[in-house]
Amino acid sequence: MKILNIVGARPNFMKVAPLHRAFGRQPGFQSLIVHTGQHYDARMSDVFFGQLELPAPDYYLGIGGGTQTRQTADIMLRFEEIMTAERPDLVLVVGDVTSTVACALVAVRLGVPVAHVEAGLRSGDRRMPEEINRIMTDHLADLLFVTEQAGLDNLRREGIDDARVRFVGNVMIDSLLHYQIKANELNTVGALGLTPGQYVIMTMHRPANVDHEAGLRNIVRIAEDTARRKTVVFPIHPRTQANLVRFGLMDRLDSLANIHLLEPQGYLEFLNLMEHAAIVITDSGGIQEETTFLQVPCLTFRDSTERPVTVELGTNQLLADLNPATVQQHVADILSGRSKPGVIPPLWDGKAAERIADVLSLSRKSFDTVLAGAA
Repeated sequence: MKILNIVGARPNFMKVAPLHRAFGRQPGFQSLIVHTGQHYDARMSDVFFGQLELPAPDYYLGIGGGTQTRQTADIMLRFEEIMTAERPDLVLVVGDVTSTVACALVAVRLGVPVAHVEAGLRSGDRRMPEEINRIMTDHLADLLFVTEQAGLDNLRREGIDDARVRFVGNVMIDSLLHYQIKANELNTVGALGLTPGQYVIMTMHRPANVDHEAGLRNIVRIAEDTARRKTVVFPIHPRTQANLVRFGLMDRLDSLANIHLLEPQGYLEFLNLMEHAAIVITDSGGIQEETTFLQVPCLTFRDSTERPVTVELGTNQLLADLNPATVQQHVADILSGRSKPGVIPPLWDGKAAERIADVLSLSRKSFDTVLAGAA
């Protein structure tokens, strides 16, 4: 079975790495990697291939920047050429980025089955491009691999046949467990002169938070107030940095005491920092999952989440807006020992990729039967 695995943006790499390893252990599997180049900054892309021990992509499309519409169109045109040349048995897409839905569309139009890893997640907010990508990809896919119970519920509610769906766990946790020891050996915490449990990590990148001056001023204020309690470690996303400069706030942030401003970190570096943090303050999606597994308190600046298990069972708390006073109340509660307890969700055990490989390792005849039954 020839599988084309699609990666485009930073979160995809951590999801495809364990899958590529698992497919390599299956007799008769040929696993190829197509990198669309949606994330083209080396700090956001190249370093992850090296750290996750992924081979150089079999294809690199070099899409680069542009609007989401232009990216989608460019990816589809270039990916169609690869599909025609390779004639794969399956296209596997992960997550909810532009590359995910664009490649799924091409595969379906060419009659090639699509598997979607991390299917069924819904925030309920269609203002988010990722939400549209999730919905479209799930309704295009032939096989849908789910990370949590909410995913099963959402897909059933949308009328997707249960025969197409498998609850397999979370491949992000596969990567975390696989590289946790290596990340600790790297000891980024020590290299930065930090003490475990005595610092707070901040990450901010979502347009709703960083694309306007009011939001950025609140982010700077939150960093400043938090730094009075604990050291703040703030890896700055290129988008956030550009907007801080644009609104004249970068110098102010840079001048604050007790704050480490860092470039975007590699996977291993950030995993080590995250594991030993007192709190993580973020607007990320994937970090909600990783902190839940690591049992680190997480404050997420979103009024909804597509990963509700991180709130229902995990350590995550949603904050609807960038209100500095509200944030400091939560920080104070956590640091005084009143943090939200959490447990690790079902099947987040480091074996999700193996389960996916087992589903796909059915004989070709059985695989065709599964897809025919799902059609």
